[in-house]
Amino acid sequence: MGKFSLGLIVGLVIFPLLVIAYLMGGFAPAAATAPPVPFERFIAGTALHERIEREAPKRDASSFTADDLADGADVYKKYCAMCHGALSQPAPVIAKGMFPEAPQLLTPDGMVTDDPVGETYWKVKNGIRLSGMPSFASSLMEKQMWDVSALLARANNLPPGAQRELQVAVEPSTKTPDDNTPKK
Repeated sequence: MGKFSLGLIVGLVIFPLLVIAYLMGGFAPAAATAPPVPFERFIAGTALHERIEREAPKRDASSFTADDLADGADVYKKYCAMCHGALSQPAPVIAKGMFPEAPQLLTPDGMVTDDPVGETYWKVKNGIRLSGMPSFASSLMEKQMWDVSALLARANNLPPGAQRELQVAVEPSTKTPDDNTPKK
């Protein structure tokens, strides 16, 4: 019984006190450039996945028209391209400085075309805690959030109007601050 009591004290009292001391002592990584702590990606990823699984609305991406996708492309270029990149453009500098890095959603490696449109909608509406992904619930209308989510769900097979709209997206800066320094 003594070992059990000792384990209980360590587990319920000492371990939490050590965690608090670690956090309050400034030892926990807080900078975007710091490497992740063990299990950070697993814990954050699991929590996000389970929350989305429970709350994401169900909707079929094929129910969106070509005009909806063109509207989604307009939303994307105004609100998303600065971090998630423009069509046929290199990743913007801001994306490289984030942790976790912002996925380049219009590239083959970054596309979310295998995600249900409701999952992407949930991320657009709610944002993702402890990442650079903000919530757009108070800045976009419901239709805009659905249209940009549908655009991303179908990014590998977009109608010409949506592709044209994405082509005129503002070109993200690929220069580093050093590149902008005047040459002497």
